[in-house]
Amino acid sequence: MESSSAEVVQRLRDVGLRVTAPRVAVLDVLAGHPHATADTVATLTRKRLGRVSTQAVYDVLAACVDAGLVRRIEPAGSAARFETRTGDDHHHLVCRSCGRTTDVDCAIGQRPCLTPSDDAGYLLDEAEVVFWGLCPDCRTDRAGAPVPSSTRST
Repeated sequence: MESSSAEVVQRLRDVGLRVTAPRVAVLDVLAGHPHATADTVATLTRKRLGRVSTQAVYDVLAACVDAGLVRRIEPAGSAARFETRTGDDHHHLVCRSCGRTTDVDCAIGQRPCLTPSDDAGYLLDEAEVVFWGLCPDCRTDRAGAPVPSSTRST
């Protein structure tokens, strides 16, 4: 879901962040490239703005995560990824082969959409689930034959 720059500016103002060219560019990049790594965001932001340091991009991402404009996800064994889809309880599908990450809506729909057998006294507000497997592009074996979606390694 891509946002217009005017919407990005308003979102920044709504959470009390100063509107700067790097912040607008980073949020624009993430709107068009959900689940991007910080390095990818930095590269794409430089294409839009010219010179911007990697540290500046990291600072923008951190400020936007703290303000609730960006969600940081950290699939095991992968670099942190960032997305602008926040405020809902969705999960992710991650390809074991290429790392492609796809949003998947919560199975039940209320926050948190999963309830542990024992909450140990915690007040739960979010459940983060990562489903692992092979994306459609990686589901072919070396011979080129499709791998059935129900195939699982044991």
